[in-house]
Amino acid sequence: MPFYHKLGKIPPKRHTQFRKPNGELYSEQLFGTIGFDGMSSNLYHEQRPTQVKEIKKQYAVAPKIAKHNSIQSYKLRGFQVQPEDDYLESRKIILTNSDCNIILAAPRKSQEAYFYKNTDADEVIFIHKGTGTLRTHMGNLKFSYGDYLVIPRGMIYKMQFDTEDNRLFIVESYHPVYTPKRYRNWFGQLLEHSPFCERDIRQPSELETYDEKGDFLIKIKKQDDIFDMVYASHPFDVVGYDGFNYPYAFSIHDFEPITGRIHQPPPVHQTFETSAFVICSFVPRLYDYHPESIPAPYNHSNIDSDEVLYYVDGDFMSRNDVEPGHISLHPAGIPHGPHPGAVERSIGKTKTEELAVMVDTFKPLKLTEEALRIADETYYQSWLDENHK
Repeated sequence: MPFYHKLGKIPPKRHTQFRKPNGELYSEQLFGTIGFDGMSSNLYHEQRPTQVKEIKKQYAVAPKIAKHNSIQSYKLRGFQVQPEDDYLESRKIILTNSDCNIILAAPRKSQEAYFYKNTDADEVIFIHKGTGTLRTHMGNLKFSYGDYLVIPRGMIYKMQFDTEDNRLFIVESYHPVYTPKRYRNWFGQLLEHSPFCERDIRQPSELETYDEKGDFLIKIKKQDDIFDMVYASHPFDVVGYDGFNYPYAFSIHDFEPITGRIHQPPPVHQTFETSAFVICSFVPRLYDYHPESIPAPYNHSNIDSDEVLYYVDGDFMSRNDVEPGHISLHPAGIPHGPHPGAVERSIGKTKTEELAVMVDTFKPLKLTEEALRIADETYYQSWLDENHK
């Protein structure tokens, strides 16, 4: 995140002696990105964070590709992904390329037996259903419906759920996830025309600190494999830290939409960016207010990017037969737009209550076997007039 955060106890100067009440040194760790050039934080541990006792097993979690290059538009019925008890086993990659994985998950139970660390990718977890706490070695964050949880790579965490009815939409990014640069000044502060500001971003506020030794299992993802690694000290033993690299939460309900007299293009909905794709939020908003405006989006061609839209809630004005949990994939190069009748239906409407998350990638997305299990194979024909079917 492009602003400073401090939690717990830290010494006046970094890389200097910081001692416990008994005189022993706390163990300092620089937790950084992009070598030593990206955002970083300095953490102070009760124990050395380097004590590996055993590597128990290694197993592959790479997605199984069903279609390497699709020219076909798809609708995926996301709620048909079956719930599973285990958090990691519940995560089903449905779309993938070399920049990101798009994942659906319906975990029933909290992580109890292990901690998790993704060393390859930042994770953006959108909470569609469920409440709970994201517990990390850098503090905890409460979450509920509509929250984005942004978890930098290398973060050790547990998902603690309050109920068994949970639905998550997850984007795993092999590139760092940032707030859009056009909304930031050269100091990193979010500008006045940004649809959200620092007040809307929730930073970790509760630091769990355990000074314990024993056997602590961390499941670590690296290059499409999971490694079961047993550490000799509790991963949540941080007494304090400061810096710019930490998990945070942002609610889609705090996104303030940008509107205009005529239809605004999708970039006004942008919420996060990487060098390879963007994430946008479609929220309840006033429609265009030109007297001759057409609120429905115009037909457009994604010449350079695949468009994925995850439907969360409300009335999706431009689409027919779309429900919460559905996902549409509109591949690059193929024009798409409102379904038949949607343009006329939209004229005269003054507002929308829709809620959706969009991911636009610059590389083609591959469909996995998990995606085809929940796919509507006839969706690409849904723009035909009745007399052409």
